[in-house]
Amino acid sequence: MNPYFEINKTPNADVLYRIEEDLWSLKIHPGPKGNYRLAQLDDGIVQTRDLLPWKPPVTLSLRARVSANDIPGTWGFGFWNDPFSISLGFGGGKRRFPALPNAAWFFFSSPHNYLSFRNTLPANGFVAQTFRSSRFPRPLLALGALGFPLLLWPRLACKLRSLFHDLIAESSFPLNCDVTQWNRYTLEWLFDQVVFKTGNQIFETRITPNASLGFVLWIDNQYAAFPPNGKLSYGTLANTQTAWLEIGGLELKHG
Repeated sequence: MNPYFEINKTPNADVLYRIEEDLWSLKIHPGPKGNYRLAQLDDGIVQTRDLLPWKPPVTLSLRARVSANDIPGTWGFGFWNDPFSISLGFGGGKRRFPALPNAAWFFFSSPHNYLSFRNTLPANGFVAQTFRSSRFPRPLLALGALGFPLLLWPRLACKLRSLFHDLIAESSFPLNCDVTQWNRYTLEWLFDQVVFKTGNQIFETRITPNASLGFVLWIDNQYAAFPPNGKLSYGTLANTQTAWLEIGGLELKHG
């Protein structure tokens, strides 16, 4: 494994459990809703988004399987800009404001989620997905985050969702495969397109991320929904049994 990867987890998770040579498992334990459970591997050790290590052309390839087709929460792997994290720079850390999303990844979300700003694209399930966001002053986004409670008013939330529709380009392709079986997943992020491959499925999109991004691989029990009616909801889900994501043959390379 890359020595620059960070291991992020909650107390209810086992991260990067080695099964055998080149075969690893991320696992979250059973538990009730209301307790966040996360197992995540990423290379976000670089603390400013402008210095995240991955830019096109880059290829990600790995084998993966999960414990069930209907794990409550989300899981996936690919590239993103960690848009919702915030740091004010205390304790010697770097200042980091919220950002609009840029991503290219294989992404699963259970039915409690509604994670698309386009009414015609899949809002949950297993998808190959990209986001490309317009550049926006990050301090303004930080100030806007202070008004987050206002989003609980559906009428205002609907207007904001329309704004996101204009600011964030998105592509999403539903994948039809048994994720409990080993599959080879490949993501090629090029300058003018992103190509996803798994089995005999190939999805190409011209909507490419607009930033330097970090690699992320995770499984958790959270959900978030921002549907067309503006009724925002978010939280954590119960896991009745251990949920895991196993990976092997991970390759990340430029060019």
